[in-house]
Amino acid sequence: MKAHELRDLTEGELVTRLDEAYEELMNLRFNVAIGQQRDTNRMAEIKRDIARIKTVQRERQLAAEMS
Repeated sequence: MKAHELRDLTEGELVTRLDEAYEELMNLRFNVAIGQQRDTNRMAEIKRDIARIKTVQRERQLAAEMS
């Protein structure tokens, strides 16, 4: 997901997406550990998505503090 797409979401939707991303990351880690998942690139993608979501949340927090 791109950052400009995330900026269009509400705060509640961002929190939901963040929770879903953490859950998917946990499931992928588990599957890699037991040998069912070979695609470790997906883990990196999810980590980047989490970072993007947190960045957008921080931008909004800073904007709220400035006003």
